[in-house]
Amino acid sequence: MAALLLLPLLLLLPLLLRLWPQWRWLAADLAFAVRALRCKRTLRARALAAAAADPQSPEGGCSLAWRLAQLARQRPAHTFLIQGARRFSYAEAERQSNRAARAFLRARGWDGGPGGGGGAGGAREGERAAGSGAARAAWEGDGAAPLAPGDTVALLLPACAEFLWLWFGMAKAGLRTAFVPTALRRGPLLHCLRSCGARALVLAPEFVESLEPDLPALRAMGLHLWAAGPETHPAGISDLLAEVSAEVDEPVPGYLSAPQSVMDTCLYIFTSGTTGLPKAARISHLKVLQCQGFYQLCGARQEDVIYLALPLYHMSGSLLGIVGCLGIGATVVLKSKFSAGQFWEDCQQHGVTVFQYIGELCRYLVNQPPNQAERGHKVRLAVGSGLRPDTWERFVRRFGPLQVLETYGLTEGNVATFNYTGQRGAVGRASWLYKQVFPFSLIRYDVTTGEPFRDTRGHCVATPPGEPGLLVAPVSQQSPFLGYAGGPELAQGKLLKDVFRPGDVFFNTGDLLVCDDQGFLRFHDRTGDTFRWKGENVATTEVAEALEALDFLQEVNVYGVTVPGHEGRAGMAALVLRPPHSLDLGQLYTHVTENLPPYAWPRFLRLQESLATTETFKQQKVRMANEGFDPSALSGPLYVLDLAGGSYLPLTAARYTALLAGDLRI
Repeated sequence: MAALLLLPLLLLLPLLLRLWPQWRWLAADLAFAVRALRCKRTLRARALAAAAADPQSPEGGCSLAWRLAQLARQRPAHTFLIQGARRFSYAEAERQSNRAARAFLRARGWDGGPGGGGGAGGAREGERAAGSGAARAAWEGDGAAPLAPGDTVALLLPACAEFLWLWFGMAKAGLRTAFVPTALRRGPLLHCLRSCGARALVLAPEFVESLEPDLPALRAMGLHLWAAGPETHPAGISDLLAEVSAEVDEPVPGYLSAPQSVMDTCLYIFTSGTTGLPKAARISHLKVLQCQGFYQLCGARQEDVIYLALPLYHMSGSLLGIVGCLGIGATVVLKSKFSAGQFWEDCQQHGVTVFQYIGELCRYLVNQPPNQAERGHKVRLAVGSGLRPDTWERFVRRFGPLQVLETYGLTEGNVATFNYTGQRGAVGRASWLYKQVFPFSLIRYDVTTGEPFRDTRGHCVATPPGEPGLLVAPVSQQSPFLGYAGGPELAQGKLLKDVFRPGDVFFNTGDLLVCDDQGFLRFHDRTGDTFRWKGENVATTEVAEALEALDFLQEVNVYGVTVPGHEGRAGMAALVLRPPHSLDLGQLYTHVTENLPPYAWPRFLRLQESLATTETFKQQKVRMANEGFDPSALSGPLYVLDLAGGSYLPLTAARYTALLAGDLRI
């Protein structure tokens, strides 16, 4: 009888095994879907509570200011921020940002008004009046008109507590903030300030000297200039922190920060500028509200201590790190600069439980010599993006047990993915359940034309498992695309129409991802980074991962270069050696030919002391590609693939000439 009962199961076994890869992760998919729905419910309840408390400002609960005030009431003594020896509770953060808000409101010509929080005694009122007069005099002196509601103030500050108080204060004062990358000077800086329509600039005292050549142009733009500190400044730059400290710390009216619509722009974050001048991405109140749910989606809790060493002028540091921390009411340890040698000691000292990374930070850590502080730590969760599989494995093996949760998202994008299963190398899941919460699709993309494939009806074509596809997401009221400050031409190519049906609109991420047969998403390449050689598509990430498996290589940057007389672009790899190793060209050639198809073999190698990166550690592929492979124009060793001899040879002037003449076959 038992055999008869087992017989149908045995007959169905091949089918079950075939379906198993797709369904074995169902429990994890269900658990994350439930977490996502709870997160959405929490954020909605927050917004409704604010609307009920202030019916005149129904969208007030979507503002960052409202959430901070709520935490100051609910968890006043709980530590919000640790920076060096300084610690600030949520109540202190609220008071500091209230002072900043009042200083900005004075620059708007606001005198406290009805519901402004009242006075604080005669002496304090005298200080406030003096501060108000000084602020007005400063604005009149530099010829700048007073700020108006909705005006933009740019911050050029390192990651510090003052950055947060000024940002939060601007939000409370009904002003927009523009986060300016701290390395920008001259033309790129002026471009950023013009593109977001900044009316004022707050800069760090330590930046004043390097900005002196820019001061005439900044003044000519009509910008009011503040410095965030008391040091001696050139004429026309006033000390904002002195103005802030002269203010009372009482709340300002909520209607000042409440948006008219959740789609209103509340701040600007600039794109990294790897392929040109930075663009000011519009960040709405809705996106800030959604980012409050980031750490809840990652499984972090109120009791967690989050280590943040990322620039606050990028989304990963400000919206995911700081706003995500506010979303769960946790504690953040803020570092102005990442130190791999100091990291584990910091974690021990502050009881860090969550580490927010970008992939390069993890690579720096695994390349450090072992130390006692890396043992016995409390870090249980590492959250971030850009972690390559080889570094992932080394990181977990050395510093575990801990969970790595790799994510994917764009500053201006409307889609995000979470690898909540911990599958090494994946950036998320493409399960049916996940797409009900965060919808997206992968569509076929033509690398040659730089456009998605269209069928005979003019619609895009979804990719099957295993085939790289362009990640796109439907644009809707819940997941909008606001574009960039400036002309509509800046968003050209970011929106695709008639993708699956007439009239639909999708956001184009510009990224190629692959979904495997188990439903895991893996990053493949940027559309601009993938290149064609010998009629085939070459993914720079695939080649880089193959090369990084060599123990004598520490860093690799792969890109395509134009070779006269050849179609497409030839692969070139910039290499940094891992001390104390030397370059083994024979082993490298053998490894490349055994692990990559012939069209993906790098035709050129460039040995460097370090790789050029942006401030968020993104590799500078465009710049490297433009520098080419001319040995007379580049310093450092160069090598060329000799197909006939089966080896890499030094790229001498003679071989370079032979290559251009077509006498050296690559």
